[in-house]
Amino acid sequence: MTDSPEPPAAEPPAARSSADRTPAAEPLAVRLDRVLTGALARVTGTSIGPYQTAVIRIGFSFTWLFFLLREWPHRHELYGPGGTWNWEMARRLVADNHSFTALVWSDGRLWFEAVYCLAIVSSALLMLGWRTRTMSVLFMLGVLSMQNRSVFVGDGGDNVIHLMSMYLVLTRCGQVWSLDARRARRAGERGRPGRDATGVVLWAATGLALATAQLLGAVHLSWAADGPLPGLGWATVLWVLWLVHAAWWLVRRYAPGEPRTVLDAFAHLAHNSALLVIMVQVCLIYATAGWYKVQGSRWQDGTALFYPMHLDYFSPWPALSDALTSSGVMTMAVTYGTVIVQVAFPFTLFNRRIKNVLLALMIVEHLSIAFFLGLPFFSLAMITADAVFLPTNFLRATGRRIGGLRARLPAVRTAALPAQRAGDGEASPRTLVG
Repeated sequence: MTDSPEPPAAEPPAARSSADRTPAAEPLAVRLDRVLTGALARVTGTSIGPYQTAVIRIGFSFTWLFFLLREWPHRHELYGPGGTWNWEMARRLVADNHSFTALVWSDGRLWFEAVYCLAIVSSALLMLGWRTRTMSVLFMLGVLSMQNRSVFVGDGGDNVIHLMSMYLVLTRCGQVWSLDARRARRAGERGRPGRDATGVVLWAATGLALATAQLLGAVHLSWAADGPLPGLGWATVLWVLWLVHAAWWLVRRYAPGEPRTVLDAFAHLAHNSALLVIMVQVCLIYATAGWYKVQGSRWQDGTALFYPMHLDYFSPWPALSDALTSSGVMTMAVTYGTVIVQVAFPFTLFNRRIKNVLLALMIVEHLSIAFFLGLPFFSLAMITADAVFLPTNFLRATGRRIGGLRARLPAVRTAALPAQRAGDGEASPRTLVG
């Protein structure tokens, strides 16, 4: 009689419970809850993309500063009382479109010079990362005041700076590569925050200036109208920001426990939301630009590049423009390539390698626009907007190289590097921004 096979041994209870806990056997609701909990902890527990936001802070403030200094001899014709678009015309337009600009509060030359110089100073200080929370607000007010005073001055890059100046207010753009980061590091070395008399004086001065403007009846500085959002006036927005800055200082100094944790969570959430809006905005710019080009007959037949490069206004180097457009194949390739890159870019964000290749192509494209078409400010604004997608490791490596160059200079050889460089060797988390 043949032996029958023995029945399999019973699985120990511990083994069964271990198998039941594997991700494959985990219920969908539990997995979804775990993913959502982790995502919420991520967006409220850390500010994503500190290097990317530092780059866009430096890039946009430098671009605007460069523009204001470049146009200093022509400032009165562009934005001041001596322009063709005079003060009364600007005031009527602002009354119609309800935009904000401090330059319609007075038609005096002294007031114009003060606002223009304040825009320059705030841009320079934001670029250096000094008091970035306050300077980002002043930078936004300077950008809005100038651009809304003369809406017909600009080349497209002004629209990008206009939007990004408002988004930057909500970001923690001074975490790295800033004087604020250096001050925070020194406070950490002391083990306690300093008295920060400068911050208190700056806070009091801005509050006094805002109260004075309201008491004098400044145009479009109301509580519930003519603001950035329906039902929300600029007075409400600015006073809320002013009070939030005060609350942040008080909590940091006198309540560093749970209140600080709660404020940090809200700050992380605002930063990450603004960063997401910036990325979506960049994608919309390229998507709309690409799809509108697809509908144009000159872009369809591959000749669109030829025409602007033969206009005197867009030909700073006529000989180079002629050489580039002398080849029909080259003209068609660059024309089609521009459309392909712009349309395809938003669809490549989740493939890191392809995204980085298209990002490099777009930066080259904007450098070519600056050189061949004579539009440096537009190109700088767009390259800065593209920088939000640069890989973190690349930005860290660039920072280390710049730090190495600084260390070789005799004047700054003993200067300490900001604290954020200490973690450059650590592996960065994989995020959409790199």
